[in-house]
Amino acid sequence: MTRVLALSTTMFRTAFLAVSVLVLAMAAQIVRADDITPFVGAYAGSAEMERSDGSTQQRDLSVEIIENKNSFNVKWTTVTYKSTGRTKEKSYDIEFVETDRDGVYAAAQKKNVFGHEVQLDPMKGEPYVWARIVGQTLTVYSLFIADDGGYEIQQFDRTLAEGGLDLEFNRLRNGVKQATVSTFLVKE
Repeated sequence: MTRVLALSTTMFRTAFLAVSVLVLAMAAQIVRADDITPFVGAYAGSAEMERSDGSTQQRDLSVEIIENKNSFNVKWTTVTYKSTGRTKEKSYDIEFVETDRDGVYAAAQKKNVFGHEVQLDPMKGEPYVWARIVGQTLTVYSLFIADDGGYEIQQFDRTLAEGGLDLEFNRLRNGVKQATVSTFLVKE
């Protein structure tokens, strides 16, 4: 009888350990769902940017998301069409690296004296940039600190959608909305 109980206890512990390993493996897969892989690709579209005064301005938008070995890059370009007929183009290319927080990524925008990629210094007028992935949305934030201590924050939400990305952009200055863009970017 003691031998049967010992065998039953051993089998229970083995089964419990196997189930525990399976649950941990499934949890690891859930964390992996916050991976950049589904976002990788090139996307393009057009939109009207709405300013806080109600005026609008036509823009062409493109973004390319590239997966690297231990990081990913988000490259985006905005072409603005002025009422004078001129165009203005701005491009950005930022590498993001993992942090100790799941789904949160630090911008690696310059190298320090040891050759490591680090973030820029917002107290020197440089943007502080980071990204996060929550579910189907990749968000990139840019924080700027003005000379007078005020701030501006830009938020780019890129959400996976059939055939591309839904883009929501907001720019706030000292808590007041300055501009918004909402559009669909087609996967190329």
